[in-house]
Amino acid sequence: MAFDFKKEYKEFYLPKNKPAIVMVPKMNYIAVRGSGDPNEEDGDYKRAIGLLYGIAFTIKMSKKADHQIDGYFDYVVPPLEGFWWQNGKDGIDYAHKEDFHWISVIRLPDFVTKEDFDWAVSEASKKKKQDFSKAEFLKVEEGLCVQCMHIGSYDDEPATVAMMHEFMEQQGYELDITDKRLHHEIYLSDARKVAPEKLKTVIRHPIRKKGE
Repeated sequence: MAFDFKKEYKEFYLPKNKPAIVMVPKMNYIAVRGSGDPNEEDGDYKRAIGLLYGIAFTIKMSKKADHQIDGYFDYVVPPLEGFWWQNGKDGIDYAHKEDFHWISVIRLPDFVTKEDFDWAVSEASKKKKQDFSKAEFLKVEEGLCVQCMHIGSYDDEPATVAMMHEFMEQQGYELDITDKRLHHEIYLSDARKVAPEKLKTVIRHPIRKKGE
């Protein structure tokens, strides 16, 4: 049985559709940075996703390559995720998607080193005859956060975010979004195949104790 991050770490990938406080440990990611409307046909965001999956599957299939990764075990490629922000705004303005900045990511198993990652970038570039140099090896330690499962369209996220913020304040926390701690989404549904009202997205915001 391939290791499935969603099933093994349900507290991070399968929360309830009620807000909860969670401590998120350091994780390593394949990351591609960009800006602009993610819905734009042939835009930066869709190209970034192609780069991410190209490297993710190169690493997953390394068991069949000359490059053997120490500690490798078979696993399900984790879901697509994204860190989002808009300059000059504390939250997210869904009416102006053209102002988005984002870091699109896919989690890496802990056994993948920077050297393994560099090999995968080189291997994917050779095999697919495509430039994968925009991809980077990114370490993120989110720490204390409030999160919730959002079910529905991405444009309806503000209602879930408002519920999260009300909950955190009741628990004695305040929002701690900075240029290092960002609005985070984990996409559990394929938007190409699932109706908007049934999309499942984990929304996560960094927080801190009030007054700290």
